[in-house]
Amino acid sequence: MKMGDIGRTVSLGIIGLGGRGIGQMETLLSMQDVEIPIVCDILPERLGKGQETVAKVRNYTPDAVTDYREVLARRDIEAVMIFSSWETHIAIAVEALENGLRPALEVGGASSIDECWQLVRASEKAGIPVMLLENCCYGKEEMTLLNMIRKGVFGELVHCRGAYAHDLRDEIGMGDISKHYRQRHFLHRNGELYPTHELGPIAKYLNINRGNRMVSLTSMSSKAAGLSAWLKEKRPEDAVTKAQINQGDIVTTMIKCANGETIVLTHDCTLPRPYSRGGQIQGTKGIWMEDNRSIYIDGITKSDPNHWTHTWESDAAWMEEYEHPLWKEYTEFGLRGGHGGMDYLVLRAFVESLQKNENPPIDVYDAASWMCITALSEQSIAMGSMPVPVPDFTDGRWITARNGENGTGMYVLDE
Repeated sequence: MKMGDIGRTVSLGIIGLGGRGIGQMETLLSMQDVEIPIVCDILPERLGKGQETVAKVRNYTPDAVTDYREVLARRDIEAVMIFSSWETHIAIAVEALENGLRPALEVGGASSIDECWQLVRASEKAGIPVMLLENCCYGKEEMTLLNMIRKGVFGELVHCRGAYAHDLRDEIGMGDISKHYRQRHFLHRNGELYPTHELGPIAKYLNINRGNRMVSLTSMSSKAAGLSAWLKEKRPEDAVTKAQINQGDIVTTMIKCANGETIVLTHDCTLPRPYSRGGQIQGTKGIWMEDNRSIYIDGITKSDPNHWTHTWESDAAWMEEYEHPLWKEYTEFGLRGGHGGMDYLVLRAFVESLQKNENPPIDVYDAASWMCITALSEQSIAMGSMPVPVPDFTDGRWITARNGENGTGMYVLDE
């Protein structure tokens, strides 16, 4: 299929109608081959907004329920889109599989290693694929870098960095009022709470679960000062300001891979700063860094002959030369959806995997191994930053490239 082609109609149930759920549903409704007969949220006041969103672009009003099990019981849908709170993603996905429905779940960290295994085993038992909707895998920058890596620009990869560095003090600090689930995680947990935005693209760069895997990690957390300071200034008399905050301002996680590469992830949400995903790719031929938008390729980047150190160059020309073919076609088609257009791509990848009855590009083994980093980082921090093993959710199948397992067409992310 070319971008914009209409395939067979797929019927989806929507679970979760917060800001993310409504936004993603609007993007899905821009696809003429998608129908949404039922929407769900635990908060009754959100149901009307969900119905109105569908009715604006379709000639019907969907059913609206507060119990997600009513969605899973429907026989007029073939998949569910899970846009609910982090701690419910996997549990709802497991129940969807048990009801014969294909789940697509939004990102977030797992609550335990056991629930990751539950997701994998439920998918294998049902013979139904799962897709993690990690939109950053389809970002223009990330896909350009993936193309450069596949073409050998950086040589053999040795080290990658990524971050979720986002000043979210307002969102977290007001979570009890806005009913945003993020706050309770910061109050009660301490770990790499949101690993997949940075780790997802890196996992594709390093062929994780397809010839490589993560074998162990070590995490360290700083003190928790930023959110407390914000609350004392903005909400000095409120109960939440007196609550203990467990989540450290900066959590650093180091991961070792089976093929020898190392990964560093940084979670940074409660101190003042500009947004960044903190990308760095380093290999035997060169290095790229996101925060200074620069690159150095050995033997190509010109250095100052009057200075003993190598010098950076802008990555702009490289990004233009190696733009991923998917993004070239997407630009001609017209960008749409949130987060610079990558939301549309990840949702469309799921829809077309449904239409073709194929395994999606980001599968259940990816979902489990990326989401488990949260639970493992909590364990490591709680034990004084001791190393902990990363489970092999593929049961040894990672040793092979698994070529062709994750679909065909323009949305495939593997070699």
